[in-house]
Amino acid sequence: MRRLKTLERVLSKAGLGSRAQARSWIGQGRVRVNGRLIQTPDHWVELERDRVTLDGKPICASEPVYLLLYKPKGYLTTRKDPQGRPTVYDLLRGEHPWLVPVGRLDLDTSGLLLLTNDTQFAERLTNPDYQIPKTYLVKTATRLTDEQLQDLRRGVTLKDGPTRPAVVQRLRDSGHRTFFEICITEGRNRQVRRMVEAVGSRVLKLVRTAIGPVAIGDLGMGRFRELTAAETRALCPTRNRRGPSRATGLSRFCR
Repeated sequence: MRRLKTLERVLSKAGLGSRAQARSWIGQGRVRVNGRLIQTPDHWVELERDRVTLDGKPICASEPVYLLLYKPKGYLTTRKDPQGRPTVYDLLRGEHPWLVPVGRLDLDTSGLLLLTNDTQFAERLTNPDYQIPKTYLVKTATRLTDEQLQDLRRGVTLKDGPTRPAVVQRLRDSGHRTFFEICITEGRNRQVRRMVEAVGSRVLKLVRTAIGPVAIGDLGMGRFRELTAAETRALCPTRNRRGPSRATGLSRFCR
């Protein structure tokens, strides 16, 4: 399958600068594709075949990077926020600035977030057709009955359609609260929160603890680590049987 990206996206994903900077470089005539001057930012580039240079220096394919971050509540899953609120990139402390999040966690949700420069890996994990399970711990505002939990297991109807069946386990009740674990195979916007609302309660606390077989374990909140080779193989077993993944982002100048 051909892997095409616009020229400005190739440069920005290489970690050389923002897309605005890439457009500026292209307009200044500093970028060539296969030796030909290109001044159109939307020019399509085939990553497997085309040779892209900036100021005469070729760009090489980067090594794929896969990070697991324990996102705290109060951080946005975005690169910049117009309101100046903290983002997950602040937690990276300037390291790996051109990785992209694999899906999102909303502002009030904490837990496991993956970041990578391997767009095929990210697309597979976020594509609902692959049904990658995602596990959450939930604290509700009211005590849930067995019937309400069973409704979550069967699937509930939301504004964007019925949800798939979920694996739900009650952990304990405390006062008027219920703590339970839920595993879903979709990734709709604020899905777990909306599912709980659909059965007549609301979420007070939400933590994602695992994606597929990869769990957050004892990683400290706000900390990150690289995935092991075994973990990346477990998340994308079909691709890894064909050989090591190649990142579609381009990172540094060749020397």
